[in-house]
Amino acid sequence: MKCQKNRSLLFFCKRMFCVVFFIAPWSLIWSQNRPQKPKLVVGIVVDQMRYDYLAVFSEKYSEGGFKKLISKGFSCDSNYLNYVPTHTAPGHAGIYTGALPAQHGIISNYWYDTSIHKAVYCVSDDSVEPVGTGSKADRSSPKRLLVPTLGDANREQTNMEGKTISISIKNRAAVLSGGKNANAAYWFRGKDQGHWITSSYYMKSLPQWVKDFNDSERLDGYMNLWEPLYPLETYTESRPDNSLFERGFSKKDKPVFPYDIKKLASRNGGYDVIKSTPYGNSYTLDFAAAALQGEQLGSGDATDFLLISLSSTDYIGHNFGVNSKEVEDTYIRLDRDLAMFLEALDEQVGKDNYVLFLTSDHGATENPQHLKEQGRGGGYFKEATFIIELKDYLSKVYGSSKIIEHIALNQVYLNKEVLAMLELSTSEVEKTIQQYILKQPQISTAVTRTQLLQREFSEGLEVLIQNGFHPDRSGDIAYLLEPSVVVYSKTGSDHGSGYDHDTHVPLLFYGAGIVSGSSKRLTSSVDIVSTLAAILGIQPPAAASGKTIHEALE
Repeated sequence: MKCQKNRSLLFFCKRMFCVVFFIAPWSLIWSQNRPQKPKLVVGIVVDQMRYDYLAVFSEKYSEGGFKKLISKGFSCDSNYLNYVPTHTAPGHAGIYTGALPAQHGIISNYWYDTSIHKAVYCVSDDSVEPVGTGSKADRSSPKRLLVPTLGDANREQTNMEGKTISISIKNRAAVLSGGKNANAAYWFRGKDQGHWITSSYYMKSLPQWVKDFNDSERLDGYMNLWEPLYPLETYTESRPDNSLFERGFSKKDKPVFPYDIKKLASRNGGYDVIKSTPYGNSYTLDFAAAALQGEQLGSGDATDFLLISLSSTDYIGHNFGVNSKEVEDTYIRLDRDLAMFLEALDEQVGKDNYVLFLTSDHGATENPQHLKEQGRGGGYFKEATFIIELKDYLSKVYGSSKIIEHIALNQVYLNKEVLAMLELSTSEVEKTIQQYILKQPQISTAVTRTQLLQREFSEGLEVLIQNGFHPDRSGDIAYLLEPSVVVYSKTGSDHGSGYDHDTHVPLLFYGAGIVSGSSKRLTSSVDIVSTLAAILGIQPPAAASGKTIHEALE
């Protein structure tokens, strides 16, 4: 009996030896080869970048900027925004929450608040104070953002050890990217100051590294001459330099190169003039590089976030328009700036220690006058005339035009008190206005609040309207204009529609955990959060509705 027990024990030991000898080494190999969590997530949003800019200007791109991200990273070639309006605020909110405006609540840069009967700005907050400036206009916080961002989720799931720093010339881009738990959101105060600032929502005073950067002469170094990086005659991808479709700068007769920035400053907002030049992007990336070092991002055990929005591309697009020489030169210069920033990341964080994505918050439509000249349609919608005629129509039908409280951003807000006083059915009035709007030239479609709340659209522009509709902030009737029809000046370019020129934007992934390749599969900006969460091994933020782009991952 004792002998049998010894044999059983020997057999058990042999089996355990096999398990340890054969399984343990393979477990060790697997754990060593498993992708490590990156130490830093870098988000770059290029404001108003159309997808076609990747190809249109590619011959003049360097090997270290856009081409590097494409060749050594992963490109989602069919990436579309799936809501309207396509503006800066909902764009950034959607990218970093992984949610639609219907959930995150940032339906536009401004919207009409029926509870206080006036328009509100997406990041305004009178309960906070500006930090780094005396301007009360810079009271900003993320209080109007209704759901958490990926940065918020990372902060919570790392016990607040992972940092989130967001940077943009625009306060709305910086604030909405960072979310509610960001360590800091910095934006640019131009005018006579030319400093990076924040608000008391984040801190009581600026860190020393920010003060040192503001006190440096780096900005003044950019206040010189803007002329083409290459000979102007080689810029064959854009229309002639002197064009009727461009606005240009005050105190300069024609919108043509070169631009003496220092000379133009006094009549163009002081240091604000830098926003409408490529050097605004350069200065932003300089500040981002300083943040890397000043905050020691990517040097701790927890993953940090550095979120950058490059706004000058948007200012220049609005000013000079799609197909301008100025836009072409801006992207060529941005490509060089990106190459230098990638080198800074490699040096300070390490090539295998960060993951980066680059995308845009929206595209842009071509100037309607330019399109007409080429026989390609387009036009200008006379919104003021439309409002007057609609109110006259309602006066004839219902005896009062006061049933309309406000019209803006292609939305009609009804005055519920007047409707009640006149004993009118809200849904019937909605339908009457909808039918009137649908008969108007230059208008593509219109949808009522009742329709949006009672049914789920599955195709067409109505899907985009529904995705951008928030019941507490949106109007009662929403309408969309025909392609390339805008409410804008006769010069420059605008955006906001649901058509390809506004919705088709780049999406590039690069760095740790990313394979080299591309995909034609339909993706959207809401997919970014889920994809990054998979790389980080954390739960996406609560309202995220996107899908992981698995083909981009190792």
